[in-house]
Amino acid sequence: MDSEEIKKFREAGRIAATALQLGGKMIKPGVKLLDVCDAVEKKILDMGAGIAFPTQTSRNEIAAHYCPDDEDESVYQEGDVVKLDCGSHVDGYVADTALTIDLGDNSNLIKASREAVEAAVKIAKVGTTIGEIGRTIQEKIEKYGFAPVRNLSGHGIGRYIIHRDPSITNFDSGNSRELEEGESIAIEPFASTGAGMIYESNNPTVFMISGRKPVRSPFARDVLKEIEQYQGLPFTTRWISRKLGLGKTRVGLRELMHAGIIRGYPPLPDAKKGLVSQAEHSVLVFDKPIVTTKLDE
Repeated sequence: MDSEEIKKFREAGRIAATALQLGGKMIKPGVKLLDVCDAVEKKILDMGAGIAFPTQTSRNEIAAHYCPDDEDESVYQEGDVVKLDCGSHVDGYVADTALTIDLGDNSNLIKASREAVEAAVKIAKVGTTIGEIGRTIQEKIEKYGFAPVRNLSGHGIGRYIIHRDPSITNFDSGNSRELEEGESIAIEPFASTGAGMIYESNNPTVFMISGRKPVRSPFARDVLKEIEQYQGLPFTTRWISRKLGLGKTRVGLRELMHAGIIRGYPPLPDAKKGLVSQAEHSVLVFDKPIVTTKLDE
């Protein structure tokens, strides 16, 4: 990784962290989820970056992938455990970060994931194994009496790539694969009061291209033309519907999914409906790790 790449990863991280901080301050009872997501994405664009993936705000037992569309009138409620997950890119170089806001009495649940990510990023250096990172996360979360979510994990990130190897588990998997110099990764512990396992629900609003083939439907063609501008990164229903209309967008997306051209990523609830918290930072792996999504770095 050369100095120019490091600079772009750092700038993406600064912008993502600034936008996340803005969104976190907006989360209060009565505020619309949609307004927070729009504000975070506007901040990313206003600061000169691209949006790496749709901003998501998942509440309570939903661990991830809840992304409101324009018809969604949901507001935050007293007692909610609110995750906010956003990403930016500079010339394709991605930063991914998340926090949890407690609108109830769940401070230890929020501390569990936050302390887990802080401990994990400190050891994300050359030669550290995936298993060691997972063990660090697991111990911090279990110290508070919660379960790490085992089927969600951190991941590698790259240029126009939001998910790639290595997969960084939130428990001690025993994986002896060592982190390598210059790798870019996102570490994202999830702590649960429930099963510590999530499942895919339904009604996705987040999608990503998974294959390319000709399509006959004019609606599908119009939607496909719109999503190609995202260069393989994830997108959401409202980005398209604000240009093409919601009805046309939904038909086009359904046809593209049926054809295997895009894949949907539905909300991910805890299997026992436990409350879930999340924290996430992006890191460049060196002998001294560079945490790109910390504003004080």
